[in-house]
Amino acid sequence: MKKFRFSMETVLHYREQLLEALQIEHAAAIAKVREQEAVVRALQHRFDEVNQEYRRRKLEGMSIADAAGYDLSLRVQEQEIQKALRVLAEYRKAEEAKRNEVIAAKTDKATIEKLKEKKLKLYQKDVQKSEEQFIDEFVSTARVMAGTRQ
Repeated sequence: MKKFRFSMETVLHYREQLLEALQIEHAAAIAKVREQEAVVRALQHRFDEVNQEYRRRKLEGMSIADAAGYDLSLRVQEQEIQKALRVLAEYRKAEEAKRNEVIAAKTDKATIEKLKEKKLKLYQKDVQKSEEQFIDEFVSTARVMAGTRQ
């Protein structure tokens, strides 16, 4: 009997390559999210430091110009934090979309692999059936030949 050949092998190979590429893209999206989270943390840490310094200096006494400078600095930093948070939200949204693509690609690949498994089992059953048929024919022929010799 001929060797097993899955007709959709090229499609399966394509799906595997697509899945690998999507996983790489997803990993890059996760890295961007993590980097942006670090940026947000750094901005918030800097804001907290300036705010603490402002409060400390306010208790010690400071000029109106210095207070206005701190106030302006804090507002600018708040805006930077908000901008960084918006970017982070966009990166998270992109990461989630990429994750969904990876899940869909895994599902497609798994479906084709299941089909391949079913086809292989059918092929193996056919092989077993043909081998059994060959053995039956061989035994029948051997009996007939043994019967004609007597």
